[in-house]
Amino acid sequence: MNSLVLAIVGITIFLLGYRFYSKYIADRIFRLDPNYVTPAHKYKDGVDFVPTNRFVLWGHHYSSVAGAAPIIGPAIAVYWGWLPAVLWVILGTVFAAGVHDFGTLVLSVRNKGQSVGTLANKLIGKRAKLLFLFIILILVLMVNAVFAWAIANLFVTFPASVLSIFIQIPLAIWIGYSVYKKKGSMLIPSILALAVMYGTAVLASNVPALQIDLVSWFGGKDATVMFGLNGVSMAFLVWIVVLMVYVYIASTLPVWKLLQPRDYINSHQLVIGLLILYAGVLFARPTITAPATNPDASMSVFPLLFITIACGAISGFHGLVSSGTSSKQLDKETDARFVGYAGAVGEGMLALLAIIAVTTLFSSGADFKAAYSSFAAASSGGLGNFIEGAAILASGIGIPANIAATIVAVIVISFAATSLDTSVRLMRYIIAELGTEYKIPALTKAHVATTIAVGTSAMLVLLPEGPNGFGSGGYLLWPLFGTSNQLLAGISLLLISIWLKQQGRNFMPTFIPMVFLLIMTIWAMTKQVVFDWSGLGDTDANLLLFVFGAAILGFAIWIILEALTILTKKQSPSDMDKSA
Repeated sequence: MNSLVLAIVGITIFLLGYRFYSKYIADRIFRLDPNYVTPAHKYKDGVDFVPTNRFVLWGHHYSSVAGAAPIIGPAIAVYWGWLPAVLWVILGTVFAAGVHDFGTLVLSVRNKGQSVGTLANKLIGKRAKLLFLFIILILVLMVNAVFAWAIANLFVTFPASVLSIFIQIPLAIWIGYSVYKKKGSMLIPSILALAVMYGTAVLASNVPALQIDLVSWFGGKDATVMFGLNGVSMAFLVWIVVLMVYVYIASTLPVWKLLQPRDYINSHQLVIGLLILYAGVLFARPTITAPATNPDASMSVFPLLFITIACGAISGFHGLVSSGTSSKQLDKETDARFVGYAGAVGEGMLALLAIIAVTTLFSSGADFKAAYSSFAAASSGGLGNFIEGAAILASGIGIPANIAATIVAVIVISFAATSLDTSVRLMRYIIAELGTEYKIPALTKAHVATTIAVGTSAMLVLLPEGPNGFGSGGYLLWPLFGTSNQLLAGISLLLISIWLKQQGRNFMPTFIPMVFLLIMTIWAMTKQVVFDWSGLGDTDANLLLFVFGAAILGFAIWIILEALTILTKKQSPSDMDKSA
């Protein structure tokens, strides 16, 4: 099949979904009010609550949700063939992700910018709130570990990308001060910053002296450096330490100083990256060599496909971003459609591109099947296959392959770092909220909460033993990340459904995807916890995943049962939202 046909069909459905379905949701279901005073104005503090231009906020939101996950998940899921992956990405984006991201943003805006965890208290009860906060805490901890692991590995694998990433930080700070102190425009400075980053990437790709190659600096991959670590493991450790120091600082700064301007730069990166790669599809028109379906797959497509592709179809982490940071920066309530739904559409386009890049990489179906001979092989090689395939697509418009690979790595790392920053900030909020709930004043202090967030994230990356040797934590956590992420999305849709019912509105647009998602995720997590990680099945026990998975599953079922009881009750419209 020609990849251009697939790209055109997918993009067309995405655009139609935004034009018609999101408008129906905005006007008839959420009933957005342009005169509603948003939390960004009502609680403006210059740190977290900051009224923001919708394009800048879209840049922050889009960059925060479009980390490495919408690339990794689809790049793995083509193990079952490209057709199931494409169908889930397209339909999931239009009817589930868009509504979920949009809905959690509106729900939070209508309730003082509070997170979905806090809103569980109002909609279901205090017990549900605490259970939900613990689920979210475990999820963001895994996000921190997985993304830090992915970034550190990409730094090791693509040393030519490192300098561009480092240069972005002072450029973003400069833009933040230029815009918010001098009231200038962010557009031109961010484009100039992006030009500097890509110019650096081009130079570093061709000048080895500009490549920060720690493995070579430590004497090569076989050299023993210290603590018994070889060159690769030592380089990985150094990058994890650097990342943890960076996210500590970034997550405690006011959002306008680094988070917003850097995310705005990254939104341009994503748009430019998508244009370059889709242009490669247009001009090169590569053939999809992967099979439409894989009848030889040893693992069933149901329910595993729907947890393997989380970000890119629907993701609970998006609801945390919508209700945790984006809702505190929304200038007008009517901007929520553009920020929330269009953000989901943008990520769907990235996931579709990831599928095209991987399925056109191999010269024949036999080569694809050899690379994707098992689910484990797909999991270990998915991200690398995307970067290699994306570089080939970019070469279709004349960009040299080595430069294209560096630029693609810069884009992926930038998005993963943005998600990591946002996730650590969200974890700080949650720890502080738990400190308030359990009357532990120390936990409400920003630096105490951030220290706990950063310290536990680093430990989760570095300490678990695994097949990838030192620092296997992120690799080991990936299966649980997908399942718990989708479970969180299902519960968030359940909260939105309860809220809509209490307002006397049609809640079917959120209820239907909620039912499907909860069935798939509870089915998958039960299978994983009971048979895959407990040791009762054919595989060895995995204590780390079993404990985390069993806790999340138990908490989630408890919340769902309490929520469904409320959802099925007959009650008068809630006074929680007088202005709805």
